[in-house]
Amino acid sequence: MLRNQPALVEQLRQRIGASGLTPDQVRSRLRAAGYPEGMLDDYIAGADTTRPAQFGPKTLDAVRALGVVSAEEADSLARGDSLLAVSDSLREILDSLRLLRADSVRSDSLADSLKALTRNGLKIFGLETFRRTTTRYQATMSGPVDENYRLGPGDQLVLILTGDVEQAYSLEVTREGFIIIPQVGQVYAANLTLGQLQDLLYTRLGKVYSGVRRSPSARTKFQISLARLRNIQVYVAGDVVRPGAYQISAAGTALTALYGAGGPSSNGSFRQLTVRRGDKLVDSLDLYQYLIHGINPTNIRLDNGDVIFVPVHSGMVQVAGKVIRPAIYETKPGETLRDVVEFAGGLDPAASDARIQINRVLPPESRGERGRARVVVAVGADQFVGGVVPAVPLSPGDSVTALSVPTRQRGYVTVRGNVWVEGQVGFTPGMKLSDALRLAGGPRPDVYLPRVLITRVHEDSSLVQLRSSLADSTGRVNQDIVLEDEDEIRVFSRATFLPARTIAIVGAVRRPGWLPYREGMTVRDAILLADGLTEDARLQVEVARLPANRPTGALAQTLDVSLDSSYFFAQQPGAPESGAPDTPLLPYDNVLVLRQGGFELQRTVVIAGQVKAPGRYALKSKTERLRDLLDRAGGLTSEAYPGGIQFYRAYDGSRPTGTDRLPSTLETTSRRDSIAARQTVERVGIDLPRVLNDAKYRDNLILASGDSIYIPEFNPIIIVNGAVNSPGAVAYTPGKNLDWYVDAAGGYAQGGDPRHPYVTQPDGQREGVKRKSVFADRVPRPRPGAVVYVPTKTVAEQSGTNVAAVVSTVATLLGSLATIILVVRTRTN
Repeated sequence: MLRNQPALVEQLRQRIGASGLTPDQVRSRLRAAGYPEGMLDDYIAGADTTRPAQFGPKTLDAVRALGVVSAEEADSLARGDSLLAVSDSLREILDSLRLLRADSVRSDSLADSLKALTRNGLKIFGLETFRRTTTRYQATMSGPVDENYRLGPGDQLVLILTGDVEQAYSLEVTREGFIIIPQVGQVYAANLTLGQLQDLLYTRLGKVYSGVRRSPSARTKFQISLARLRNIQVYVAGDVVRPGAYQISAAGTALTALYGAGGPSSNGSFRQLTVRRGDKLVDSLDLYQYLIHGINPTNIRLDNGDVIFVPVHSGMVQVAGKVIRPAIYETKPGETLRDVVEFAGGLDPAASDARIQINRVLPPESRGERGRARVVVAVGADQFVGGVVPAVPLSPGDSVTALSVPTRQRGYVTVRGNVWVEGQVGFTPGMKLSDALRLAGGPRPDVYLPRVLITRVHEDSSLVQLRSSLADSTGRVNQDIVLEDEDEIRVFSRATFLPARTIAIVGAVRRPGWLPYREGMTVRDAILLADGLTEDARLQVEVARLPANRPTGALAQTLDVSLDSSYFFAQQPGAPESGAPDTPLLPYDNVLVLRQGGFELQRTVVIAGQVKAPGRYALKSKTERLRDLLDRAGGLTSEAYPGGIQFYRAYDGSRPTGTDRLPSTLETTSRRDSIAARQTVERVGIDLPRVLNDAKYRDNLILASGDSIYIPEFNPIIIVNGAVNSPGAVAYTPGKNLDWYVDAAGGYAQGGDPRHPYVTQPDGQREGVKRKSVFADRVPRPRPGAVVYVPTKTVAEQSGTNVAAVVSTVATLLGSLATIILVVRTRTN
């Protein structure tokens, strides 16, 4: 957005020149303020004025640091000139767009919208009315029209005769201006109004049809109407969006042509449009009558060749603030503040009827020697008579702001605290404290009687604290203080001052946590509030209680409480409570319901595939092993492939360590689901054929809850993946090793790592290649169903390989060179 601004540059040069500062003083002050000392060299005395001075965002800040302009003047200059710069830049861009596009409708509309928004966010009033595509229309091409419509060549008429004669004729006005009626002949119609033609037809038709006459008792009547209107060509010129010639209906008005032309541009006038016919002024239009009051500003019918001219606007005034329709309005000479406020729909209900501010740019002859070009005109309360906006004269470029009423409210007092309805209540002179409490619904039953506080704000905003008290909870006041506007009353509750007493219940309950303490609360009550006992609960509770006398080091004393079966509420619905005494609780007790040691729900595992009885099995013991489960499942089928066993184990990697914290929960169904969602499942390699032969082999694992076992059918395919040239499936060939299958898949790809491939055997075990420099490599042999994977070399390995290749090449060259030298010496000797 940086650009040259000659007017602003000249102003700054004048200000710095009038300050009396020498160039050296200007530079030293800039240096002291933290700016580059040569930043204003284009503005000081002796600078080359033929070369454009550069103006940037910090130029005005630097000038202000010199002390030659005030902060307000700098802000005003920056705001005004930057808006002009933006507007000019947009205009240049949009002018270029018009040249590039044959249809300029969109670019012109965009230009007007953007330029309108550059003026403090306000739009020029009326622009959008003519820009909207939904309002682009052509006047109706058929009747009816009023009797003042003037006929011309191309109009299509309909004549209908009824009575003694029943006929209908379609009559077109010819180029010569005639209509031809059968049996009547030519009738001249051009330039006649529809009413004049009707009078003429009484005479002409009456000569042929004796029943035609002006009388209610006429035996023959006729009706003449327009069936189709002719087109005329008019011209729209001046500051409009799309000037040019337009074909419109002969019934169209100036508004019709303006809608077709897109309306006035952002520089065009809405107030002083003219319609000319040849060298004569036919009519003048003020579009504000149409835009504000809905009145068609002209009833003049356009004629062929008429010109609608839109001049440059006569001056704009911005109206903002608390008005109904903030916008930029065009004013005529002599219009006042009252007029533009009326244009804006009047003052908003929140507007002050005594605070309107006008920012004005003075004309050049009124600015004075100091260059003060902007002034503020304040319209005060003394100028508003009967609440009517005064007729203050305005100047083009004025900015009017209707200010708001003060935000501070009056006429209320506020009641807060322990009353039934908190908030503001209306204030009346002489109101007392008891009146305000009554309007707030009165105090609640647990009200704190000894004190009610009243905070009062003085005119200087200082605060004063007053106080009273209540006689009882009905709201009867002991000292009924007379209130003042904006007083705040605070009523307290006794519950506010009570400590937040609680108990804690943990252990084998369904909803452990903190519970509010109630007087008379017992262990049974606490267990009920915790949703009862869990399945692993012992009928034993330990209550930890604050000691009555707290010797040094004593934190709590414990109390053992025995429960009975009646505490399992779900097992005996409707059964009466036992006669065992219930232990009362005290504030801050910690109730621990002990758990049964070793209690655990069933552990289940899944076995599927080629077993005789697949399914989900519950483990019989904590030491049940894989082979035991296979026996329970009936053993393997004849199609089973033991070497391809898929054994998966789930474990919870996010389980917290350390002691449980309050609240602690049992693994209920919802908690088990939550843990299952966090579990990680890993495949474990199992040598099942050896387990079947030797139950003591290490792979005969002890099963855990959640284990999943799948026994597949025989799979004679080896999958080769990774950095090979043709990854995919290769048929199993007995006795072949990993390298053979890699070759069968197209060999190692460029970047493949031949030193670190590995095979995942069908039972899940992984075996890697071991390359040896002296002895033979150890290369695993994939079994049916295995997966071979070739990884990609790391960057370091690729670099090392390249270095090794270079060293090998150099060594070969040196060896060849030594051989050549030896042969040459031998022949020489």
